[in-house]
Amino acid sequence: MKKVDVVLGLQWGDEGKGKVVDVLTPSYSIIARFQGGPNAGHSLHFEDKKYILQTIPSGIFRDGSINIIGNGVVIDPVILSKEIAKIEKDGIDLENKLVISQKAHLILPTHRILDAASEAAKGGAKIGSTLKGIGPTYMDKTGRNGLRVGDILSDAFMERYETLKEKHLKMLKQYDDFQFDITEYEKEWFEGIENLKRFKFVESEHFVNACINSDKPILAEGAQGSMLDIDFGTYPFVTSSNTVCAGVCTGLGVAPTKIGDVYGIFKAYCTRVGSGPFPTELFDKVGQKMCDIGMEYGSTTGRKRRCGWLDMVALKYAIMINGVSGLIMMKADVLNDFDTIKVAVAYKVNGKEVKDFPFEVNDGIEPVYKEFKGWKTDINNVRKYEDFPAEFKQYVEFIEKETGVPVKIISVGPDREETIIR
Repeated sequence: MKKVDVVLGLQWGDEGKGKVVDVLTPSYSIIARFQGGPNAGHSLHFEDKKYILQTIPSGIFRDGSINIIGNGVVIDPVILSKEIAKIEKDGIDLENKLVISQKAHLILPTHRILDAASEAAKGGAKIGSTLKGIGPTYMDKTGRNGLRVGDILSDAFMERYETLKEKHLKMLKQYDDFQFDITEYEKEWFEGIENLKRFKFVESEHFVNACINSDKPILAEGAQGSMLDIDFGTYPFVTSSNTVCAGVCTGLGVAPTKIGDVYGIFKAYCTRVGSGPFPTELFDKVGQKMCDIGMEYGSTTGRKRRCGWLDMVALKYAIMINGVSGLIMMKADVLNDFDTIKVAVAYKVNGKEVKDFPFEVNDGIEPVYKEFKGWKTDINNVRKYEDFPAEFKQYVEFIEKETGVPVKIISVGPDREETIIR
């Protein structure tokens, strides 16, 4: 019996998951998103086109694939409809390739307003929300108030919508000075709801397990990154869902024994968007150079990403939590022109050196670095591991030795072709 393979990010998101899923998908007939919402931004580059997927799984462009939006995902009908329209404009038949879990929760227009009002009220203590209504939607889910995709087909849908909207409007009264008008967005939202009715709503746990039992190869695609996990990330600067491998079980209805290979994606350096701790962050021209060469601006938000050296303490922690069986290194080419490459191999906390990721990460943490000689070579056109410069191979092999996990794929550019599979 085939198992569900998993691909997810090991850092603070933006690791390049969209490209990796697109590269891996020829081996899978089913690709499934299991958590998160339109705060994701998976970029795919091929045939001189660029697509940014926020809710739809990254296998949508592969012929014959089925793409599942799982029960652990939260859906904004407006954003999803715009995404659908853009893809369909290029002649992709989505109605036969996209299925949506009935148990996935809906992001209401008032969820977005609550998100914005709550973030504005935090002032300097902002957590860096994308303001897409993700957090308030998950709060309603755990508070047992949420509206789900399956409710769309119920005769009581409008009544349930109005009840939840009314609850939100009462909550918004606590934010005295926050002005809002949902009229236009609400109109678009109901148009989006009608649009979603074109697609097949499924009981995704039965659907996925039937596929497993039929030996169909399935790839579960994570969004955000492991260090943003609600339980194991740098709390409270995290997302509202389980971004780690365990999220596949709850976000798709898959038993732990049905998980197969776990591919962990990481950049050859580190980035983070928005607020929150980042021990190896660089505030100098080296960090700015990384940002410029790597074009480190959010594909969904356009926000500038903070940049820093690879953090081995955080990486080993994420590998442990996820049970990673194979590593995938992204954006190695961004470091082509650096004289020295650094990796944080430990933290100094109150003068004491630690290698385990701590409960609280704050400004008092000082990274302990190991230095490597840069390869100072353009590796964009390399297509075989043997052809990489010795300095680059030394960097890769150090990561393998430290983590105990092989680096199976190396990306040296955004295009499908700029990928070395070992």
